[in-house]
Amino acid sequence: MIKMLKQFSWFKRMAIIIILASFVFFLLSFGHVYAPDEVKYGVTFSQKQAIDLGLDWQELYVLMLDDLGVKRLRLSAYWDEVEFANNRYEWENLDWQIAEAKKREVEVILAVGGRLPRWPECHIPDWAESLEKEIREPETLEYIEKTINRYKNEETIVAWQVENEPFLSNFGECPNLDPDFLDKEISLVKSLDKRPVVVTDSGELSVWVPAAKRADIFGTTMYRKTYSNLLRAYVSYPIEPSFFKVKRNLVKLFAEPEKWIVIELQAEPWGPVPFQNLSPEERARTMDYDKFREMMEFSRQTGFEEFYLWGVEWWYWEKIYQNNPSIWEEAKILFTK
Repeated sequence: MIKMLKQFSWFKRMAIIIILASFVFFLLSFGHVYAPDEVKYGVTFSQKQAIDLGLDWQELYVLMLDDLGVKRLRLSAYWDEVEFANNRYEWENLDWQIAEAKKREVEVILAVGGRLPRWPECHIPDWAESLEKEIREPETLEYIEKTINRYKNEETIVAWQVENEPFLSNFGECPNLDPDFLDKEISLVKSLDKRPVVVTDSGELSVWVPAAKRADIFGTTMYRKTYSNLLRAYVSYPIEPSFFKVKRNLVKLFAEPEKWIVIELQAEPWGPVPFQNLSPEERARTMDYDKFREMMEFSRQTGFEEFYLWGVEWWYWEKIYQNNPSIWEEAKILFTK
């Protein structure tokens, strides 16, 4: 009898804990959801990615601004491009991108650092890769300083992103980033210019707090269907929009960035090899026209207001090489509201 009472007491405690946890989750999942015409969309553009796809990157860039009507843009000052040799800088291509954005009054987030968008994630120049950490880090800071000083008078730039997903150490071909060095990078940028600093993190694979505590603007990624090299299988994240509401409300207990955005919203396929080497059927497993539309609605329900789509180079590749303009045309609706 006593044993039964103890078991009942244990079940009762567990039931209370579950009920309380469910109630807390319910409260944390509340949050404003913006109407479709209130949501702000931008894109991440990568000259590297466009070239890898065999595209005329300047043609794509102009069409992205003029045909799609993109008004918010994330660009990268890839270290291995702007400082291709030690103390030898080449700014022409990035100058052109920023000038074209400025002509059209586009808002630009410019990313700096060794770890930046697009595979292999780290874009450290060959001459710096073999340097010891104690030597490479000052070289990184020098490249960042020169980049900020070159573009800090450009009004079209609204924020600086420092590194890309710096706390996602298990993804990409990158050395682990020292948080103390990240703080030095952020401090350097803030000493050179007053515009806000963006720090980013994975939406599904990170806890956000270390990144959000350092950010004026915190940017999360948002993916639903990917390929896992670890599992050697396609993966659909079993999460709902409320996951992001709860996560943001929890992180707000520890960090208070001025703004929360989705810096990388999945809008291209993700497979075991680069998508241009996949069949149309294989690409469609993670992204196609229908999934694109579903992703836009899913993301809106998360309660974020501003999204930077990931995949503009793919949309154009589909249009030019696959005779499939459907996603390009669908995206146009988002940017021309």
